[in-house]
Amino acid sequence: MKIVITGASGQYGRSATDKLIAKGLAKDLVLISRTPTKLADRAAQGCDVRYGDFDKPETLAAAMAGAQKMLLISGTRVGARVVQHKAAIDAAAAGGVKHIVYTSFVGIHPDNPAVVTRDHSATEDLIMASGCSWTMMRDAHYADAMIVMAGPNFIRSGQWLTSSAGGREAMVWREDCVDSAVAVLTGTGHENKIYNITGPDLQTFEEVAELITSITGRKVEVVQTSDEGMYAMWDAMGIPRKPVDDQYVKGIPWNSEDMVTFEASIREGWLEVATDDVEKLTGHKARSVRQMIEENAQMLRSV
Repeated sequence: MKIVITGASGQYGRSATDKLIAKGLAKDLVLISRTPTKLADRAAQGCDVRYGDFDKPETLAAAMAGAQKMLLISGTRVGARVVQHKAAIDAAAAGGVKHIVYTSFVGIHPDNPAVVTRDHSATEDLIMASGCSWTMMRDAHYADAMIVMAGPNFIRSGQWLTSSAGGREAMVWREDCVDSAVAVLTGTGHENKIYNITGPDLQTFEEVAELITSITGRKVEVVQTSDEGMYAMWDAMGIPRKPVDDQYVKGIPWNSEDMVTFEASIREGWLEVATDDVEKLTGHKARSVRQMIEENAQMLRSV
């Protein structure tokens, strides 16, 4: 059975491809990228690498030809990617894809202020209306983003500025999200189901900062501010308020509207979701934020 993976040259796509190749499925993989040269190594491993661009819908039909399942990895243009996703979904449905596995997000609700959830909610609706069977992988906030990417900045300044006001979430390892998606792609009985892929522990940012401090010996203090204060911080860093593809500033790839409304979502309790779906799907327990800090302690101390 052919599995098509969108955004296959990104972090999530590369990890999923590694795991599927390890299962002996290289020749069953169709990898789509707008920059296929980034996947030359995958072609050498036996994967079928094809050009496809969400912004050029006419490229997608040929890119998806012959596939029965699709891992639709959400785009990076947070707040402005539903049109991109629709192009992929339409092409998949027209091309005979039977099952779409989508990397969605926890806490989807019309009242959730996070712009990220609007993208995912609209995309889920399009998938459900496509005629394909589906599985929604509603991933929690990546622990990698806060510990590995943002963590060095917290340590460097000694402060973690937030407007989350003590809200809790169960941050998850990206790899646990990928493991869960691979389990769905290679397993049975997952059609038309929603999985909330979360870490094991509901925690405030204050609790996470205490873990960073105790494990690394480098003090990080959480400083609460308003949403306006958060915008001011991101503006000072040069982070765009609206999405810009593939733009990273000091290791941060998102836009500030995404991040500030995300903080509001935590504050209002929309992301207070913790499940054992990782273990149900993969057979191993979801890894903790503590473990991620411990495994990256040397890097964090060296900042």
